[in-house]
Amino acid sequence: MTRGCKPKYVVRLTTEEREHLEGMIRTGRQAAYRLLKARILLKADVSSDGPGWEDARIAEALETSLSTVFRTRRQLVEEGLEATLARKVPASLSQPRIFDGQAEAKLIALACSEPPEGYTHWTLRLLEKRVVELGIVEQASDTTIQRTLKKNALKPHRNRYWVIPPKANAGFVAAMENVLDVYTRPHDQNRPLVCLDETSKQLTRETRTPIPMQPGREARHDYEYERAGVASLFMLFAPLEGWRHVEIRDRRTAIDYAHILRDLADLHFPYAEKIDLVQDNLNTHNPASLYEAFPPAQARRIAQRFEWHYTPKHGSWLNIAECELSVLARQCLARRIPDKTMLKAEVDAWTTNRNSQRAKTNWQFTTQDARTKLIRLYPQIE
Repeated sequence: MTRGCKPKYVVRLTTEEREHLEGMIRTGRQAAYRLLKARILLKADVSSDGPGWEDARIAEALETSLSTVFRTRRQLVEEGLEATLARKVPASLSQPRIFDGQAEAKLIALACSEPPEGYTHWTLRLLEKRVVELGIVEQASDTTIQRTLKKNALKPHRNRYWVIPPKANAGFVAAMENVLDVYTRPHDQNRPLVCLDETSKQLTRETRTPIPMQPGREARHDYEYERAGVASLFMLFAPLEGWRHVEIRDRRTAIDYAHILRDLADLHFPYAEKIDLVQDNLNTHNPASLYEAFPPAQARRIAQRFEWHYTPKHGSWLNIAECELSVLARQCLARRIPDKTMLKAEVDAWTTNRNSQRAKTNWQFTTQDARTKLIRLYPQIE
């Protein structure tokens, strides 16, 4: 509506209506859309008690649109005050839902079932076709199915690999509680806690020169790359000391593992009376590897420097070194690295920075927490 023109829908409130609207605004205990409409009507009121503002002035003062002011005027004239203050339900929402009650439950059950032969997962189109074939609904669109699945937090197109521990397994909980007890010991410089874990990094070379980042455009790397071998990484992490060391080797054999332990005992913590060593259940993670690499006397000496603690099978999440490897992967390794020389330089720089910050891990999960939250893993004694 143009400024200065006489409005088609004239707002003329009675004394009772003005008092009702003013009371709503004064208390403020109404929905925002109701309060906005109340203010619009009070400003647009042309009765003797109202200011009779034009639409443009109302829109500017209340920071709303001209169309909102116009619709509010029209609704008051055509439908009355109560209808104006009520939220109008769109016609699309007033229609019956396609997936409601039993139909929705059947759709959810179908989406959680095994996909058809030849497919790795359910797609929206497959679900759309199958719900009609099964007679769950007469017709449905992939948009409706997607909206229903989203409401129920279902994503049939995705799956996740997970470490699933065995239920009611005495061996699992025994190893778990042993590790958790070690994590709750007070800090002792003469008996440091060190966690060990291993991973690998695929080395890849660029085959075309990447395009660097520019304002408004991200960096670009060609899809094609050249494999340049695999490097093995050993992570040694002392969470209470805020210290870590990453050793890069060609392989992860028993000999490599033995040399890592020798350096840990003789170079990194030479004055420690005992080192609490937490590690996974790999077949090389045992004192026998020391005897494959060193003479018996030296192997025995190194083995006695450690107290050995193993995370349970399917319980590698209990190894704090795995958490630090995850940080390394995200902050340093998530890119193409062409050779071991660059890999060692980048990992050493990352390690130096983390150690200078004395970045630690504040482990909070205790044995008591495990007995409460993971009760299903404990054998039930009658």
